Amino acid sequence: MLIILAFIILFHLASAILLFVATIHNAWWVVGPSTSHEVIYADLWYSCNSTCYPVVNSHSTEVYLQAVQAAIILATILCCVSFFVFMLQLFSIKQGERFIFTAIIQLLASLCVMTSASIYTAQHENFHAASLKSGSYGSSYIVAWVSFPMTLISGLMYLVLRKRK
Repeated sequence: MLIILAFIILFHLASAILLFVATIHNAWWVVGPSTSHEVIYADLWYSCNSTCYPVVNSHSTEVYLQAVQAAIILATILCCVSFFVFMLQLFSIKQGERFIFTAIIQLLASLCVMTSASIYTAQHENFHAASLKSGSYGSSYIVAWVSFPMTLISGLMYLVLRKRK
């Protein structure tokens, strides 16, 4: 049981790290080298080549972008809170009980990640200026989508997990 518990803790920490990387790293959208031989990276807040400038262009863009920003930040916070609640429940609940509260918080984090990545997928062409339209999804976008099943599986593991000897 101790090995399973260690695996669940490591799995949860890995999904939290992936969420932090997806939120912070500047590579949700990447435009390859052009005639100026510069690679432009855009994340949820800035576009950067040699200098950085805000991604926001219009009011309608701000609404979608703010929804993506809020959802991915909320997912990261919920994942961290879920881990903290798990540690509290690990020592406080009776044997044989399930980690229901931890599972609910982790499943909400999973829903927030999915919402954030889905909105970005559907509206990415509205987020960027004309010079960034020819790019492709970057590593942070992919990490966000990878963290979705990880948080979902982690939440389901907490739902099924019973505290045993």
